[in-house]
Amino acid sequence: WRPDTDVEALVRALAPLSPSDLGGAKALPGEGAGLGEEAAKTRGRHLHKLLEVLPDHPRADWPDIARALLAEAGAEDRAALLSEAAGLITDPALAHVFAPGTLAEVDLRAHLPAPGPEGSPLPLHGSIDRLIVGEREVTVIDFKSNALVPQTPEQVPDGILRQMGAYMEAIAQIFPEHAVKCAILWTTKAQLMPIPPALARAALAAAPPLLDGAGPAT
Repeated sequence: WRPDTDVEALVRALAPLSPSDLGGAKALPGEGAGLGEEAAKTRGRHLHKLLEVLPDHPRADWPDIARALLAEAGAEDRAALLSEAAGLITDPALAHVFAPGTLAEVDLRAHLPAPGPEGSPLPLHGSIDRLIVGEREVTVIDFKSNALVPQTPEQVPDGILRQMGAYMEAIAQIFPEHAVKCAILWTTKAQLMPIPPALARAALAAAPPLLDGAGPAT
């Protein structure tokens, strides 16, 4: 520390980063033509909550659980969200994503290998929607409820790819003996899209420097 140190900037730089705070677009052009941004975020949060909780309970209980979890949502919206969540959880092609033993909303703390103050790494704090831990590999799965879905991994917006790269970096530190993979579950299409690890890592490496700005987004 030096007398001329910008203390506020240092504190911001030391604050943990979220994987979603790495800059870059999170949606394809034209995404805003449907729901407004806040409404879309709220709907996404509600759907994430259902996908987190429902797989651990008998299907007959799902309507009651949805009413409790989404008490602030209207009956019509709640019914639509429950229908979408149920379709995803019971889709045979996605059975391994929601299978017993998979982990939901996994809290993680790690660091990014970028130089922080005095050469320290950047702290990272986030939550992974679904984690599948095998004997030799770990798969990170992130749920995205975007209305417009990319057709290929290369078309995925940079902000999402950076987020996946950050998750992979964190999991590689936690499971150093495992191969790390990642995929995006596009909920509107019930499509699980594997993301090439090199693509996610390249997007993370191309993220703009974070230390000279305001730190994590607020």
